Amino acid sequence: MEMAIEAADVGVTYGKTKALDGLHLRVEAGTVCGLLGPNGAGKTTLVRVLATLLRPSRGQARVLGRDVVREPMAVRATIGLAGQYAALDEELTGRENLEMVALLYRLPRAEARRRAGEVLERFSLGAVADRRAGTYSGGMRRRLDLAAGLTGRPPVLLLDEPTTGLDPRSRQELWAILAELRGAGTTVLLTTQYLEEADRLAQRIAVVDTGRVIAEGTPAQLKAGAGSDVLRIRLADPAAASSVPPVLAGLGAAGATPALDGPSGELTLRVARPDAAAEALRRLDALGLRVAAIQLTQPSLDDVFLSLTGRAADGTATGRAAGGTPSGHPTDEQEISA
Repeated sequence: MEMAIEAADVGVTYGKTKALDGLHLRVEAGTVCGLLGPNGAGKTTLVRVLATLLRPSRGQARVLGRDVVREPMAVRATIGLAGQYAALDEELTGRENLEMVALLYRLPRAEARRRAGEVLERFSLGAVADRRAGTYSGGMRRRLDLAAGLTGRPPVLLLDEPTTGLDPRSRQELWAILAELRGAGTTVLLTTQYLEEADRLAQRIAVVDTGRVIAEGTPAQLKAGAGSDVLRIRLADPAAASSVPPVLAGLGAAGATPALDGPSGELTLRVARPDAAAEALRRLDALGLRVAAIQLTQPSLDDVFLSLTGRAADGTATGRAAGGTPSGHPTDEQEISA
């Protein structure tokens, strides 16, 4: 297997803070690797190292065999980068921004114009291509920034939370583009807090916390490693949900206790018993508590993330033992239909 990205014992220190602490990562060429982790885990720092924007304090990183410290210009010629914030010249039009990027890849001027027009249409920006970027809305600026990262058709694409700020339609369009790029052999490193995004796009996922990769594998492997199924219960009367956890005593897997999402009244619990859903319904019915929905699912990436880091993907602290999906994150079924 040819490795497009290799990081070995990479460390980055800011004073007493270790942004990366001996991180190891290998990304096979022609694949999409999802990089997951809470805020402050080190995801963006790694992207900056790979993009030659930040010199590591220790260790070694390579992109297509080129060392990011010793051969930065060679690395930059092979990558496209879209960070969390749009990096555009607001005085130039959208078309001029993309043509400038294409020229930096040393494309002939005619090819640069052709590529810029092609990518503008692909990101639904053709109608505003000749307006100044400074007049674009936030979502349009985000799409233009992503388009800039693709204009040179780089073999390696580094995307740092690329769909932040995009509307659902634009997210779907970007997902389709990334699928096409992978099919054409482009390697993509994608950092994201949208777990359904990683589940849908990535062949492999690396979970980063406190500057290290703490788990790695395919989405299916990570879910299998999370173990127990997850029981989700929503009562017809959300106000009554706080009285339910004691009723579910003994149904949880070892060490698991019910987690309650207050606003929705949904309870989640990791379970080991095959009859857990039926038994929960029997107990709730005996108390006269009407159930609006009950579901037994395999662990989602949300559950994997929570069990590994003790936090939701947005960094919200929560108990490891609960094993349920944090509030606001979709279930597997919702992810599939997203």
